[in-house]
Amino acid sequence: MLGEGIVKGLAETARNFLGSFVDKERLVTVQYPEERLPVAEAARNFPFLIYDGTDPEQGLRCVACQICEKECPPRCITIEKSKDKKPDFVGKQQFYPAVFDIDVSVCMSCQICVEVCPFDAIRMDNEFELSTDDRFGGLLWTKEKLARPNEHYLAIHPTEAAEVEARRAEEQAQAEAKKQQPAVTK
Repeated sequence: MLGEGIVKGLAETARNFLGSFVDKERLVTVQYPEERLPVAEAARNFPFLIYDGTDPEQGLRCVACQICEKECPPRCITIEKSKDKKPDFVGKQQFYPAVFDIDVSVCMSCQICVEVCPFDAIRMDNEFELSTDDRFGGLLWTKEKLARPNEHYLAIHPTEAAEVEARRAEEQAQAEAKKQQPAVTK
């Protein structure tokens, strides 16, 4: 029959329209911004840097390896290494970023920076309300704006964060065990 697909589509639309008056679950309209849908755990928007402890400077996980900067397709990440070093979570002396900037007006939220980071220092946030009236200065995020505590990461991505924390705890335990072993002489 000619137009059978159109009739089926209209019937489905009518069923959903009339069903929304009877069943609240079928009502899809949300009165934003008063009402908000919960953000999915897998949602990703723009990257942020994770730090441990209370001080973003001291606890920043990033060691300025610059892998994320090199792998970023739109080249929106800028990193400058520091001249001195600080200890990382296992006690090894590491460089840290003196400058870490992301131009979010260029960022395409591809998550490649997250995938290539060997230190679990950069993750994707689920914050999406980023409008600003500042045309130029508001979209270049510096290290200070990008730094978020590990508790923020645990709150927005609990499943993924639990896996990362378990792996980091295991690595730290291995490093402690290695320190405790007496030196074997030949």
